[in-house]
Amino acid sequence: MRHNDIFGVRIPDSAFAREATQLIRDTESELLFRHSTRVYFWSALLGERKGLKFDSELLYIAALFHDIGLTPKYGTSQLRFEVDGANAAREYLRAQGIAASEIERVWLAIALHTTPGIPEHLHPEIELLQVGAAVDVVGRGYEQLTAEQREAVTAAYPRGEDFKQRMIDAFYQGMKHRPQSTYGTFNDDVLAYKDPGFKRGDFCSLILRAPWSS
Repeated sequence: MRHNDIFGVRIPDSAFAREATQLIRDTESELLFRHSTRVYFWSALLGERKGLKFDSELLYIAALFHDIGLTPKYGTSQLRFEVDGANAAREYLRAQGIAASEIERVWLAIALHTTPGIPEHLHPEIELLQVGAAVDVVGRGYEQLTAEQREAVTAAYPRGEDFKQRMIDAFYQGMKHRPQSTYGTFNDDVLAYKDPGFKRGDFCSLILRAPWSS
């Protein structure tokens, strides 16, 4: 059952939004699908609170696709999972005849959703996707939502039992085969947490080993 209207935030009902929803449901686990849908609601609710003007349809598509790169479909990819998700959304939107400028906004929103310090300087959809993902995963911005809003969204799209540990597991399963893709991001924290043998990349060591004489 789709809960289409929560505190005035509606899930877009266009044909391509409905088709995208089905595509994600067919590809992602229920854990990731519900997470992605909650991310849309958190993003939109906080966007309205901030008075930002954003395209709900683009934000919804970005939210749906933002973690598709963690799914088994990308089990051989060596790209960052965020880039896999951004590319998948771009492919889908191109097939729908969406304008290139709008596709670029969705691509950047997904690709940058785990990169702090940059999205807030770009289009609202890019800023808000990171905001919504941060609310659902690490609780940043939790207090900016009312208790009623939080309860309504999680009632419609439940976090389920032990969401925190299961989300870490989903990240790990989606990245363990491409550890080098986590360098320079906080994604390497997941691999370090799950795999005691994981060796983080070290930027200072790279500088010191560079083939320059000084």
